[in-house]
Amino acid sequence: MNKTIFYFFLFIVVSSCGVKSTERLVSEGEYDAAINKATHKLRKNKTNKKSVAYISLLNDAFVKAKDRDNREITFLVKDANPQKLEQIFTIYKNLNARQESIRPLLPLKISGKEVAFVFEDYTEQIISSQKALAKYLYDNSKALLYTKDKMNARRAYKDLLYVGELSASYPDLNSLINEAQFKGTDFIHVYTRNETKMIIPVDLNNALLDFSTYGLDDKWTEYHSSKQKNISYDYAIGIGFKQINISPEQVKEREFTVEKEIIEGKIKKLDSRGRVMKDSLGREIMIDNVKIVKALINEVCQFKTVQVVAKIDYINLGNNQLIESFPMSSEFVFENIYARFKGDKRAIEPAYLPNFRNGPVPFPNNEKMVFDTGEDLKNQLKAIIKRNKLRR
Repeated sequence: MNKTIFYFFLFIVVSSCGVKSTERLVSEGEYDAAINKATHKLRKNKTNKKSVAYISLLNDAFVKAKDRDNREITFLVKDANPQKLEQIFTIYKNLNARQESIRPLLPLKISGKEVAFVFEDYTEQIISSQKALAKYLYDNSKALLYTKDKMNARRAYKDLLYVGELSASYPDLNSLINEAQFKGTDFIHVYTRNETKMIIPVDLNNALLDFSTYGLDDKWTEYHSSKQKNISYDYAIGIGFKQINISPEQVKEREFTVEKEIIEGKIKKLDSRGRVMKDSLGREIMIDNVKIVKALINEVCQFKTVQVVAKIDYINLGNNQLIESFPMSSEFVFENIYARFKGDKRAIEPAYLPNFRNGPVPFPNNEKMVFDTGEDLKNQLKAIIKRNKLRR
C-alpha cells in the first residue's frame, strides 16, 4: 500500500475515534471532559471537515452542562444550607470558566452558519456567592474557636486562610488565624527524672532537653522543656533515668607472637641434589625468596564502659494518665590500646601499627562517660517520638 494512502486512512481512523470518544463523553454526562476534548481539537483546526462534528458536540455539551449546573444551583439555593455555599460559588466559577474556554474559538460555523453559544455574565453571582461563603466561613470559624476543641481550631485555621483568599473585608482575620493556630496546637512538656543514685551531668540533661536541635516541631505540635506562662500543656514526655552502670577501670596486658611469610627478592631454584635448575633454553630458573619473619608484641588495653538505662513515658495531662512507655538504653565504651614489639616489624599487620604510636592515657571520669552517651540517647529519643506521635 502506498505510504500516503496508508497515512490518510490512519488519519481518518484516528479522527473518527476522537469524535466517537467525545460523543461517548457527552452521552455519559461527562460534559466538561467532552468540552475540553472538543476545544483542544478545534484550537488546532476549526475549519476542516472533522471540525463540524466537534463544533456540534461542543455546543451540545455546553448547553447540557449549563442546564445541569443551573438546576444544581436552584436546588442548593432552595436547600438554604450554608454549608453548600462553597459548592454554589464553585459552580458559578465553573460556569464562567467554561464560557471563557470556548470564547477564543468564536465564531464557530457549520455549513457557513454561525453556531450560537449563549453566554451569561456571572460576575454578580460569583461576587455575591464569594462574599456569602467568606462570611459563613468567618462566622463559623469564630464559633469553632469558642468550642475549645483542638480539631475544631485546626479546621477554623484552614477555613480562615481560605477567607483571606476570598475577601479582604475582615480586619481581625490575622489575629483570628493566630488564635486558631495557638488553640489547635498540642503543647508538650518534656522533662527528665533521675531515679538513679548518681548525678546526671548537667550538660547531658540540657542536651536531651534542647528540642530545638531535634527538628520535631510541626504546625500543630510544640515541645517545651521549660513551661511557659499562659500555656496549658496537653501532654508530657518524661525521660526517666533508671540505671547507670559503670564498670571498674581495667588494664589488661598480654604478650603474643606474630609471624608472616614475606618475599625478599629472587633466588635460584635448586634440585634435590642442590644443583641449579635450568629451563628448556638453558637459562637458570629464578624463584621467589620466601622468608618467615616474626615479632613479639607486648600489648596493654585500658578498658571502661558505662551503660545508661532510661524509660520514656507519654502522659496525658488532661487526665494525668500514662499513655505508653518506651525503654531506652545506651552504652559508651572507652578503650585505649598501646603496644611495644621486638623482632621484625614486617611481621605485623599494617592495621595494628598505630598502636605502637599510642601510650597510656588517663581514664575518663564517670561524669564524662555518662555525658558521652548523650548523642546516642538523643538519637533514640528522637526516633521514639517520630514513630509515636501523640496525635496524628
